[in-house]
Amino acid sequence: MRVLICVAVVALAAAAPGAAQVVPQRPPEQRRPDPSDTIPVPHFRVEPPVSPLGAMWRSLLLPGWGQSIMGRRVTGAVFIFWEGITLTMTLKSANQLNYLESIDADQEQIDGKRQEVEDWAVLLVFNHLLAAAEAFVSAELWDFPGELETRSLPNGDLGAGVRVYW
Repeated sequence: MRVLICVAVVALAAAAPGAAQVVPQRPPEQRRPDPSDTIPVPHFRVEPPVSPLGAMWRSLLLPGWGQSIMGRRVTGAVFIFWEGITLTMTLKSANQLNYLESIDADQEQIDGKRQEVEDWAVLLVFNHLLAAAEAFVSAELWDFPGELETRSLPNGDLGAGVRVYW
């Protein structure tokens, strides 16, 4: 018992000097900026009606939805139109494939129709991905000031260019 008490006293004695030597440090001083060396920057970015990721997810779910929210209704209508065509053709080709399989048609016809169904399905998925990417880029470039214009060049040709204001 005496040995345990001695070991405990020695351990406390050894730990106490280390704890006593901890010196609290002063927090670093925070320097306030001098108002004369700062330039106020005006808020120049106009926020889009929806975030870029929000527009992307909307158009991934239903192509054209993100474009519609961004005010790009013609682009959204093109994506919805192409979605309708690819979905209709995928279903039509799948129906024709089922018919060919039910009447035991030639294997070459069945393989060709199966390839057609896969092609239309790939176009359907590609439309979703392209619409999502276009909506994301549209939201990122929401306040881009470029304007496309065409005019006659000095040699008489017609030229197109983008005017960017700085």
